[in-house]
Amino acid sequence: MSYGWFIPVIVAVSFFLTWALRRYALSRSLMDIPNARSSHSVPTPRGGGVAIVLAFTLALGMLLFAGLMPSSAFFAIAGGGALIAIIGFMDDHGHIAARWRLLGHFAASAWLLFWIGGLPVVEIGGGTFDLGWFGHLLAAFYLVWLLNLYNFMDGIDGIASVEAICVCLGACLLYWAGNNTQLIWAPLLLAVSVAGFLFWNFPPARIFMGDAGSGFLGIVLGGLSLQAAWVSADLLWGWLILLGVFIVDATFTLFRRLLRGDKVYEAHRSHAYQFASRQFGNHLPVTAAVGAINLLWLLPIALGVTQFGLNSSLGLILAYAPLVLLAIKFRAGELEGPSVKN
Repeated sequence: MSYGWFIPVIVAVSFFLTWALRRYALSRSLMDIPNARSSHSVPTPRGGGVAIVLAFTLALGMLLFAGLMPSSAFFAIAGGGALIAIIGFMDDHGHIAARWRLLGHFAASAWLLFWIGGLPVVEIGGGTFDLGWFGHLLAAFYLVWLLNLYNFMDGIDGIASVEAICVCLGACLLYWAGNNTQLIWAPLLLAVSVAGFLFWNFPPARIFMGDAGSGFLGIVLGGLSLQAAWVSADLLWGWLILLGVFIVDATFTLFRRLLRGDKVYEAHRSHAYQFASRQFGNHLPVTAAVGAINLLWLLPIALGVTQFGLNSSLGLILAYAPLVLLAIKFRAGELEGPSVKN
């Protein structure tokens, strides 16, 4: 039986849900008002990422019903993602103290890891290691960092959506090339769920994603990467390479701010992509550059690791080194300069 009809259904659901959420936000004045820490200059409706959450959760249910996804993976990703989306939605409409948000993030990560099986055996430098309970703890921190960095990186029009689409389609290509086609459906339908939203979020954005959407994307991408790791250790490295733009910018910025003694939980505009958008005076060139880096640089290296015997550690260094140089060039983590309208 062909399940290709899933794709237009999910993209249509995402598209029309985003349209409805935008109308709702406008009617209730749920707007993101520009301030000194914003990267935009026009009041814009927020909360559109809920459309991604609902569309992809529907997609997961369809995959489960069709027998294209094991129940353990469904409960892991749908359950963990839903909890993060609820926390983000509540924070979008009020304020949750950072300590309670973090507790919820670890609870969602623990739930996902319980159903997915934790961190499998990993390959590092040609050796195979079973990290045991430490590996599971490391995986929890990985998920929490990934969902938070995705929130940090959702700061200009379209960037989080383009990153998710490129990473998911890249993962689909890795699965297809490695004859792991049973894994393709989830990232493919996540990509089309985001594509329906991107129509409204493409620069200049008519609605923003919000914490519910960005946090959901972060933990779901992390969950999909761990699911792949149980099939092949190299696939986890492939995912880490594909996620390189967001991982490097967010992590480099965090460490630089920590070294300077900043309060890292406070909002700021000192990521490399934010400096770059102010330098160019527009969000579109930066968002487009993120897509190009993913497709033209990171994807070939990920294929090299997963299909052509490139050492995984060497591949990760090769992928990340130019990204670190770009982070330095665009002043990631430095004190913020004057605001420039987009």
